[in-house]
Amino acid sequence: MAGHSQFKNIMHRKGRQDAAKAKVFTKLIREITTAARLGSPDPGSNPRLRAAVIAARENNMTRDTIDRAIKRGSGGEADANYDEVRYEGYGPGGVAVIVEALTNNRNRTAGEVRSIFAKHGGNLGETNSVSFMFDRMGEFRFPLKAGSADDVMEKAIDAGADDVVSGEGEEAAHEIYCAQENFSAVREVLEKSLGEPSSAKLMWRPKNTTPVDGDAAQTLLDMIGALDDNDDVQNVYANFELSDDALAKFAA
Repeated sequence: MAGHSQFKNIMHRKGRQDAAKAKVFTKLIREITTAARLGSPDPGSNPRLRAAVIAARENNMTRDTIDRAIKRGSGGEADANYDEVRYEGYGPGGVAVIVEALTNNRNRTAGEVRSIFAKHGGNLGETNSVSFMFDRMGEFRFPLKAGSADDVMEKAIDAGADDVVSGEGEEAAHEIYCAQENFSAVREVLEKSLGEPSSAKLMWRPKNTTPVDGDAAQTLLDMIGALDDNDDVQNVYANFELSDDALAKFAA
């Protein structure tokens, strides 16, 4: 397990998810309105919107809230116009970091993201300065009850996926990865064989990981946490790897 999934697992154990529920809803609503604005308001014919709605349901967002967000986006309301921006740079320990944001004020968001990097000893770079260290891939998450690791692996391969990671523990899931261009086709086959995924999205997967430990690891997790807490930031990806001992320490 590498990168942001490790951070999410640590924060889950620390119980931050309940406290951050409002921020999660803010991010989900922005994604729903943007997806509806850029495509069809029908999730059935808009893959991005469908993925956003799935994520919203997974986080227990009400149907009324989801419908209002879709209506705002499809209606072209001024307050639903968010720009998609990507920031790239290096964090503590030389870890490569990609930040995806939806913002109605590029100058504000750029300043805030730059400040977070600087405060934690990182450096914000130019676009494409670190993305070459990642693959743009489709990611599908299915609950462990969807099937055994071998069964899910077989069905994922039949669907055209490239990799499957089946985890363990309370936050574990079957994670299925595919090439960006195959996202829609793989999703369609997986939904027929495994049911609706708990998450389906395009993401940045690191090609290789950078080990971090000690003070650098703590500062890096603090930086990712600060980025996560920013309302404009939708996703953070990083190519770090924590040892089992470090994971246990930070989760304690």
